[in-house]
Amino acid sequence: MAKIVVTDSDFGDSQFEREMVEAAGIQFAAFNGEEARSPQQIIAHLKGADGAITSYGSYTAEVFQALPGLKVVSKTGTGVDNIDVAAATANGTVVCNVPGYGTEVVSDHAIALALCVLRRINEIDADMRAGIWDFRRHRPLGQVSGRSFGVVGYGHIGQAVARKAKGLGFNVVVWDRKGQPGTTTPEGFPYMALDALIAQADVVSFHTALVPETHHLLNAQRIATMKPDAVVINTSRGAVVDTDALAQALRQGRLWGAGLDVFEEEPVSPDAAICHAPHTVLTSHAAYWSEESAVELRRRCTQNAIDVVLGRRPESSVN
Repeated sequence: MAKIVVTDSDFGDSQFEREMVEAAGIQFAAFNGEEARSPQQIIAHLKGADGAITSYGSYTAEVFQALPGLKVVSKTGTGVDNIDVAAATANGTVVCNVPGYGTEVVSDHAIALALCVLRRINEIDADMRAGIWDFRRHRPLGQVSGRSFGVVGYGHIGQAVARKAKGLGFNVVVWDRKGQPGTTTPEGFPYMALDALIAQADVVSFHTALVPETHHLLNAQRIATMKPDAVVINTSRGAVVDTDALAQALRQGRLWGAGLDVFEEEPVSPDAAICHAPHTVLTSHAAYWSEESAVELRRRCTQNAIDVVLGRRPESSVN
């Protein structure tokens, strides 16, 4: 009998996946915990398995070399930077992901971070709980009207962010590697060169995949060109932004603020520089999660694994 294994999970238990897999007539097993994410543990847990489901497991070339019969690795998410896709391809292993599942909730979160930073909501809230009734301590306070919102990366989530930002009254501009500066998106948003957008936009929100070309896309040099009242938002991948350089700019008062949901090292150490930078709103890689999006994510991820194991074409694969 074919077998699918959850090698690690972001969801606490794997009963949802178990029911789907066993209903398809496939054997099921599940493991979890930080230690289960290592290549050595993955290899041990996948002996004899046809398919794997993972959230954060380290699927290195070593894993695929040790598992020549592995047909599929299905990721509970969009980004597959924890999987050596080239090694998987060489092994004949399909790598699946779930694009689009978090479009609405991640874009909601990006907009919420931007508004929270502009309005200093978390800072005023902390004062209230400390018995301080004085919003003036946190001036300047900003508004949407009259501000531009730069969307860096115009995939599904970037498009949703642009739509929502426009609806609130921001003037939206876009950078995407496929977009030509001087033209517009189908929705009418102007494409800009990346350096121009970063230098001119009042809010710069990142929605790109993490590939070598986008590592530290926002670095110290580009931060130095930003407006002193600019806001940085990142809900994409932590390493798209040089977080230490961002923290330094915030400490030096060279930016309005920042809202981050993703970090270069997760979980973030409370000693990290960004945790002590002023005018920040930080969330624990929560943007992708709503009760509704989680069900969709798990269902589509598990179905991808089932489809490949049973010889069918999956909904989405990256190789």
